[in-house]
Amino acid sequence: MRQILFFLIIAQLAGLSARSQLKDYTIGPHGDTLNGVDQQNRKQGKWVNHYDEIRGEPGFEEQGIYKDDKKEGVWKLFSLQGDLIGIEQYKWGNKAGICQYFGINGTLQREESWVALNPNKLYDTLVVEDVEHLDKYRTVIIKNTGAAIKDGTWKFYDAFTGTVIRTETWDLGKLEKSQAGQRAMPDSTQAVAKPKEVLEFEKKAGKHKIKVQDGSVH
Repeated sequence: MRQILFFLIIAQLAGLSARSQLKDYTIGPHGDTLNGVDQQNRKQGKWVNHYDEIRGEPGFEEQGIYKDDKKEGVWKLFSLQGDLIGIEQYKWGNKAGICQYFGINGTLQREESWVALNPNKLYDTLVVEDVEHLDKYRTVIIKNTGAAIKDGTWKFYDAFTGTVIRTETWDLGKLEKSQAGQRAMPDSTQAVAKPKEVLEFEKKAGKHKIKVQDGSVH
């Protein structure tokens, strides 16, 4: 019991220390620090961004980590009704790795592949797979334009059957191949299997809705 109390006190002190370094922040429903801004007005730590519907485009919320004003690691996207609609990977503020997007019913609709470059370098060196010779790699020097680069296989899925209806192969921003897949007829007797990310989210969180309360420090 004393050990548990000790760790709780340490966690609270660590939270207070982190907040003391922030100029502004909000407090989440579980007492966690959200939407923190440091003394240099840079976004830091856990953030929740809310976007309202605009010009027919549905609104959504996104959650993830900022490091020195740049997105970092895993970011999750939710519809305004609380459904998980996307999982994105970030590095140095740009998309990096595999990003997945889901329909309201939880089925995978699109899978993208991205490469991010080190912002501290004008030119970055990458080791990439040769699209003409799989399992063979080459070293490429890329000029850094500050944006993520499409690279690898992009997949587009049928919303009803879950089958791949189109694939695109990108080689460092250049579209090498676009190929249509087989569009199968939906089977009304069998539901499309949801990706494990969606199932885990629904099991742990159910419908997602974040509320924050004012906790700004000026």
